[in-house]
This record gives sequence, structure tokens and C-alpha cells, in this order.
Amino acid sequence: YDQIWLGSYMSGGVGFTQCATAAYTDNILDEYTYYGMDYIKDKYKVDWKACNPADKVKPTQDVVNDIAGEVTLNAMEQYEQFPTLMEDHFGGSQRAGVIAAASGLSVGIATANSNAGLNGWYLSMLMHKEGWSRLGFFGYDLQDQCGSTNSLSVRPDEGCIGEYRGPNYPNYAMNV
Repeated sequence: YDQIWLGSYMSGGVGFTQCATAAYTDNILDEYTYYGMDYIKDKYKVDWKACNPADKVKPTQDVVNDIAGEVTLNAMEQYEQFPTLMEDHFGGSQRAGVIAAASGLSVGIATANSNAGLNGWYLSMLMHKEGWSRLGFFGYDLQDQCGSTNSLSVRPDEGCIGEYRGPNYPNYAMNV
């Protein structure tokens, strides 16, 4: 058990990636998120600075695909344009977390729906893996961050919707 936890913690599991991401990648995460905010303002007329419930976008799969896809592809292009940035966000785990966080935030803010935001996160992870083949390093593929099969269903044997998750929600990697 301890070895599994340490592997998840040290090599790209939710714990390490999300604990370090906010401080370590702050400006980059901001840049990708602001790109998403500009995109939803231009395309969907949602102003994140002056939130109005009437302006929210209906949370459909097409909207998730559009916003998360745009933010993810922009971020991946930025990483490729600046190779030292890609090297600095090591092993893929931080890149995956940063890109997915910006995508999920953008979708969640546009729709005011946490499940749509969660789907934006998972879609970004899948696009990242499709584009660059891996999410992590040393054989760790962040299986606990790429769980789109349960993001919209209330099926207790597979996962809970965002509002039901709490600090004691199980780590998927430890249930394999």
C-alpha cells in the first residue's frame, strides 16, 4: 500500500501534481486559463469578471468539446513553441495537470456546471494522451486523472459526480 501511495505521490498522481501545480506553474496556468476566458467571452459572450447566471452556456458535450479542445490545443502548441517550458514542467504529469486544469476551469466557468468542467478536464487528458502518447513518466500514466468513464454518471461502484466527492474520495490508482 505504501509503495503504491508513494508511486502515485512522487510520479504524477493527484497528490503531487495538484499540490505543486498551483505554486510551481502559476503564471503558465494563468496564461492558459486567461486564454480560455478570452475564448468563452469572444465566442459565448460569457464575461468571467461580471458573472451573470443568464449568460451561462448550456452544458452540452459539444460545448465541452469546443472549449476544452480549444484550450488544450492552444496549451499544447505553447509547450511545443517553447521547449524549455516543456522541460521545466517535468515528465508530463505537470503538463497534463496544467492543461487539464485550464480546460476544466474554462468549461466550468462558461457553463456554471461542475460536471461539465470535470468533463473538460477528462477530455483534455484524453487529447493530451492522444497528441503526445503519454501523460506521465516512468510508466505512470496518471490513470487516476484520466477517468472519463464516470464523470457524468451517478454509479457508486465507479465514481461520484463532482458535488459528492470530498477529501476522502478514493484515489483510483489505489483500487487497481
